[in-house]
Amino acid sequence: MLDDKDLKQIDDLGINKSEIEKQLNNFENGFPYMKLVKPAIEGDGLTVLTLQRQDHYAKFYTDNKKSHSITKFVPASGAASRMFKDLFTFLNSFKAEDDYSSFIKSNKLSSVEDFFTNLYKFAFYDELIDTIKKNIPSYDSLSDNEKYLTILDYLLSEKGLNYGNKPKALLAFHYYQTKYRTAVSEHLVEGARYAMGDNRAVKIHFTISKEHREWFETLVNSKIKKYQGDFNVKYQISYSYQSTSTDTIAVTPENKPFRNDDGTILFRPGGHGALIDNLNNINDDIVFIKNIDNVVPDHLKESTIKYKRIIGGLLLNLNEVANSYQVRFVSGDYNEETVKAAENFLCKKLSIILPESYFSQDENAKVDDIKRLLNRPIRVCGMVKNQGEPGGGPFWTENKDGSVSLQIVEGAQIDMTDKEQADIVSKSTHFNPVDIVCTFKDWSGKSLNLNNFIDEETGFISEKSKDGKTLKALERPGLWNGAMSDWSTVFVEVPVITFNPVKTVNDLLRPEHQSLRDSNQE
Repeated sequence: MLDDKDLKQIDDLGINKSEIEKQLNNFENGFPYMKLVKPAIEGDGLTVLTLQRQDHYAKFYTDNKKSHSITKFVPASGAASRMFKDLFTFLNSFKAEDDYSSFIKSNKLSSVEDFFTNLYKFAFYDELIDTIKKNIPSYDSLSDNEKYLTILDYLLSEKGLNYGNKPKALLAFHYYQTKYRTAVSEHLVEGARYAMGDNRAVKIHFTISKEHREWFETLVNSKIKKYQGDFNVKYQISYSYQSTSTDTIAVTPENKPFRNDDGTILFRPGGHGALIDNLNNINDDIVFIKNIDNVVPDHLKESTIKYKRIIGGLLLNLNEVANSYQVRFVSGDYNEETVKAAENFLCKKLSIILPESYFSQDENAKVDDIKRLLNRPIRVCGMVKNQGEPGGGPFWTENKDGSVSLQIVEGAQIDMTDKEQADIVSKSTHFNPVDIVCTFKDWSGKSLNLNNFIDEETGFISEKSKDGKTLKALERPGLWNGAMSDWSTVFVEVPVITFNPVKTVNDLLRPEHQSLRDSNQE
């Protein structure tokens, strides 16, 4: 199946042949569904903090964060082209002589009509119109249909704003008087509010595509001087790319390697789960993880800032207790009461269910198990009440060894044809907004190897196409799903206002993304 040229291509990408063989086997056999036991709900795997506890953890974070290094980790390589799918369809199919209303109706493109009706509300409106008029002085005399096509051409193509080719991170998201902020700028501002560590340093790490590096650096360098002055901080911005060694092989519907026209094998990025390697290279004590598009204007930021401090304080508290037990067990300074207290901490605070076999062991074996369970990365995950958004949620699941643990589970991982599993999903109350703060250092301050905590059986297989040909693609275990499977997990309810993703351009019309027109200038 693989010849010498294939093996050289694989080697050049930094991928082991055995890894390719494993991927081909995954295509043949598929991945097992997750087995849901029950949803994680309030009082059973998910914590709803009282106002008193919120204040306690927020203060704990503020009082203790300076003794810890902090990084804000932002996956930011996502292409904006998916945001404009319907606009591209319109641009490529609509003709100036067509009847606009009939075309919209027959092609079910009401989203395009909404876009044009509310064009003036987008943060990029002024720049777009100025760019058009500089290049087409006669723009105002064009027919409505000609204006529609011109607007989209200058919005999406290189002749104008080039939004169809840029990453989502670099688009104008929010309007501030005469200027706007991109998603990247909003993360810079947000990071200054809760991710400032010692010496007033704000470390933000963006995972990006290599070809976009110059764009990112140009934008960030144009903003940080102002924001450093506004917030009295020192930014430390870093970037990384998804390694080609994490790419996965594509196959035909018959599970044979899919080949490009030149005979080479098609490899595709392995999904956001491949970023576990990027995360593994972060060497700080506390890491906040949040998607690039989940940001809001300044007048709505306070809830986000507050709850970042709350979950950060909870993480610091849990990690402090876990490390104190580890120190005692490693030094031999413990007794039966210490063991029972540690068991209680694991069960009550980290929601770890100890198997029946644990309790029949002698004390030394119990201590070994406790040390192993404490010596894992810890993540505190904010969860919002489910309001019908697509995506994963918090569940108790059965692992392949029969144990039960808390996991974030995506819809594609669930066998919805199984009535019992579908019933469990229907009882779920919360949704995963990707609002995570974590630590992956042991009691001595040494970083844990995150590759040791991945469940390799939680990948995805999806159907794609290239050059009109159908192919099957494989995604690695998701970053907050299987890639963090063996982490200690704590779910905490956070307000819905902290979750405001932008999946389509019209999402920027939601009230949560509409800046107050009298806001301070960017």
